[in-house]
Amino acid sequence: MQGFLIYCLAALAEIFGCFAVWQVFKLGRSVLWLVPALASLSFFAWVLTLLPFEQAGRAYAVYGGIYIISSLLWMWIIEGSSPDYWDILGGVICLIGAGIIYLAPRSL
Repeated sequence: MQGFLIYCLAALAEIFGCFAVWQVFKLGRSVLWLVPALASLSFFAWVLTLLPFEQAGRAYAVYGGIYIISSLLWMWIIEGSSPDYWDILGGVICLIGAGIIYLAPRSL
């Protein structure tokens, strides 16, 4: 459960950081948005180091599924755009893949 919470925290930090950059370059907002973007993206990278994996690539692969679901939730809750059938189907498929990687029995 702790790993799942770390992944969710990382996803929130990355999505917020990228959204802040989006505000500047896509929507023409103040460059001051880059300050919280940098802080948030740095926090995101640090949080992923708290995961119990020896290989960064495996931690990132599992994170990908959580990130996709979190991004769809962000789009729905923050941006006010509901995910469609294909968004949900794709997200579920990615989450299943992440679960297989995370829960697979591994020899130590």
